[in-house]
Amino acid sequence: MKITFVTDTYSPQANGVATTLERLVNGLRDRGHTVDVVRPAVLACDEEGLQVPSIGLPGYREVRFGFPMKMVLQARWSKNRPDVIYVATETPLGASALSAARVLGIPAASGFHTNFQQYVAHYRLPLLEKATMSYLRRVHNRSVCTFVPSREVIDQLDARGFENLQLLPKGVDTRLFHPKKRSLTLRQSWGAGAGGLVGIYVGRIAAEKNLPLVVEAFREIQKKIPDFKGVFVGDGPRLEEMKREHPDFIYTGVLRGETLAEHYASADLFLFPSITETFGNVTLEAMSSGLAVVAYDYAAARQHIRHGSNGFVVPFDDRAKYLALAVEAARHDLTAIREEARASARKVRWKKVVKRFEAQLHGLVARRPFAGEETESGRAVSDGSLIP
Repeated sequence: MKITFVTDTYSPQANGVATTLERLVNGLRDRGHTVDVVRPAVLACDEEGLQVPSIGLPGYREVRFGFPMKMVLQARWSKNRPDVIYVATETPLGASALSAARVLGIPAASGFHTNFQQYVAHYRLPLLEKATMSYLRRVHNRSVCTFVPSREVIDQLDARGFENLQLLPKGVDTRLFHPKKRSLTLRQSWGAGAGGLVGIYVGRIAAEKNLPLVVEAFREIQKKIPDFKGVFVGDGPRLEEMKREHPDFIYTGVLRGETLAEHYASADLFLFPSITETFGNVTLEAMSSGLAVVAYDYAAARQHIRHGSNGFVVPFDDRAKYLALAVEAARHDLTAIREEARASARKVRWKKVVKRFEAQLHGLVARRPFAGEETESGRAVSDGSLIP
């Protein structure tokens, strides 16, 4: 198959969507498919696909919104027609890609990777939350199907009027994220010896990640274990503020590859209290690295953590219980839980996910004409309505 991905984020950006897309693209190529990636020009990746102009999100310039490029994409795909298109982000670039695909009669799926409707509230735009959800629903319902990372999110979107939802789970690189990457030298640089306790957070240093709860949990653990060390891996708009207000914690900035894997494996406890995830790749990465995870009972944690066996979960957004559990976990013998976390992660590998995605794309290509397909005049074949 000839497959085109359209996205506003991609490697080397450090976020779960970029990681997922890189895995899917490379996995499909390894299976013999031709994959093109349309993305913002500012992303310094090795891809040779179309690069488009973009703008950064106010207050968070790392998040890019690609400009609408309907006519450019339509001309490009007329000359070199893909069999199927995957629109990974719902910004104006993604919406315009769906429009171009409809005109050309190319099946185009979308992916629901990010809860943008929740993000706007964290960036002091609460009045836009309802409007954002309405926009997301319109965009996704113009695709032939929307891939969603968990059944929980499928149920939520279905209740809000999203159509043609399909499950596409996520995986983890168990060779990269491995307990054997643990480094005593790194732990010593943090001020933690072989027997000390290190808690780690990996992700964006941003408002939507509920970082004040990570800080509070680290502080509560320090009261019980004075030599406890807290590590933050990542970058974002709150990083400098965090450094000023909590200078005793360790801040590494963005890490990738072997260095990131070494940092995961060299910690003991992974705290992840975000309440805005559609999945949370870092949960599986931490488990694969042999860490005991403390998270809310939803998204990746609900799928993969069995409380008290391979990690710890608490009811969604229950702050008091999260703090109590974080302290309890820190005082717990984590040996068996960490071993079981690793064993659980080994069952969820990217190769299996890629094969599933490949089969789903084959199904979309075979299902022609697809719902809402347009003629060159822009008129929908299935229902006679005009699509702008």
